[in-house]
Amino acid sequence: DYVVVKMIPDNRLPPRHLHSVHTGKTFAVIKWESPYDSPDQDMLYAVAVKDLVRKTDKIYKVKTRNSTVEYTIKKLEPGGKYHVIVQLGNMSKESSMKINTVPLSAPDALKIITENDHILLFWKSLALKESNFNESRGYEIHMFDSLMNITAYLGNTTENFFKVSNLKIGHNYSFTVQARCLYSGQMCGEPATLLYDELGTGEDSSATKNGRSTDVAAIVVPVLFLLLVTLGIGFVVLYMRHRRLQNSFTAFANSHYSSRLGSAIFSSGDDLGDEDDEAPMITGFSDDVPMVIA
Repeated sequence: DYVVVKMIPDNRLPPRHLHSVHTGKTFAVIKWESPYDSPDQDMLYAVAVKDLVRKTDKIYKVKTRNSTVEYTIKKLEPGGKYHVIVQLGNMSKESSMKINTVPLSAPDALKIITENDHILLFWKSLALKESNFNESRGYEIHMFDSLMNITAYLGNTTENFFKVSNLKIGHNYSFTVQARCLYSGQMCGEPATLLYDELGTGEDSSATKNGRSTDVAAIVVPVLFLLLVTLGIGFVVLYMRHRRLQNSFTAFANSHYSSRLGSAIFSSGDDLGDEDDEAPMITGFSDDVPMVIA
């Protein structure tokens, strides 16, 4: 024997398994399941989004018969903090969760250039890769002194550079540049960090690479050029000397022995170089040739 029992749906139950699927800079995808399986009619949900930074609320309505519901919350702010509440439209029990949107990216190509009594921080405009960033918002700069273990706020700027003075010799500093924080420092961009190592000389390894690479190139390039020219001249001199020695050897090989005169005849010194110009031609004497004395 068996009996079939049909449960009466309870619309006072909260949505189940509320969670975040994906979070971006300006949106968040959330997902939940209906209070009970296989709804037989459309269900109206109320999605309340509370901005924990700005202290504002927004309510969205979602109507569906699906057991699993996926919804995208739009028009959020980068680096924001939100409290999301989902419940049926009849104000039944609720399910809630917190969402933190992705902050703005860190500025690219942060560099240091060392001047006589100060340094300059340079970076690329964040608006080049962040469509949600406006240059009027600006950037803020922080400095950490590792020797004193102190972090200092240096200020903010709407430019892509910042001047830092009054650095102490022998101290190591870390500089961070990020999109300016909004609403009492609660909505900030990701920081770009760069180490400035004084080492008691006022020099920085990164500054030496970036700020003085041009000076090093101005010295190295002419030296390399002179070396190449010297090597080229040396090769030419060696080649000419080789040709001269080769010609001298050929002239010497062309000398021959005369069997008729019974003597060895060498070529004149004209082909052997300037050193042999004064050397006379050497000839032998034969017994059958009479000597005539005047």
